Amino acid sequence: MSTTVLFVLVLAGVVGWWLFARQLTGRPWELAQRKLDDSHEGATLAVSPARTGLWVLLAVISSFFALFMSAYGMRMMLDDWRPLAEPSLLWGNTLILVLSSIAFQWTRVAARRGDRPAVQTGLIVTGFFTFAFLAGQVLAWRQLSASGQYLHSNVANAFFFLLTGLHGLHLLGGLAAWARTMLRLMQAGTALGQARQSVELCATYWHYLLLVWLVLFGMLLAT
Repeated sequence: MSTTVLFVLVLAGVVGWWLFARQLTGRPWELAQRKLDDSHEGATLAVSPARTGLWVLLAVISSFFALFMSAYGMRMMLDDWRPLAEPSLLWGNTLILVLSSIAFQWTRVAARRGDRPAVQTGLIVTGFFTFAFLAGQVLAWRQLSASGQYLHSNVANAFFFLLTGLHGLHLLGGLAAWARTMLRLMQAGTALGQARQSVELCATYWHYLLLVWLVLFGMLLAT
């Protein structure tokens, strides 16, 4: 992987995340959507800087994981590749991550209905499943280490720890936005409408990371 390409991807990711996080933590009047006139039909198009920042971030993350998965595919073709037997615990972790994504989608629907108690409950459930997934990943790492499958044991092990670790780090970044949304809703004077955009964007991010994990998990099982 080219160092220059990696640097550009990391830089773009930082910028995208900054735009995303800045809008999630901004004041309501800073979250007002810009209106663009449609000269053909006289309509207006709403453009959200936070949504733009999120899609930039997701594009960068996709490129980032694509590079590592390409490197994984090329490296496994060499003669010294020894496949790693993935812990069966990963199946349970995958189910937990699916449940967290479902919970966030339920929370998104509740936010659109204006049901504040349901949104708060949905966020708590989502956080519980997400932390459970991360704890399960750490436990899977410990099981591998206990069986003598260390990071430095072979290249396949290194890739497993690297790919699952990167996914976990991105999920931790999402939990930072989740925590800000929770704190905002816990404030007595905060209207649900002020946190609705945060819920929408976080739900999109969770669904995306679920898709990334399913691709990674499938690749690890197939190889």
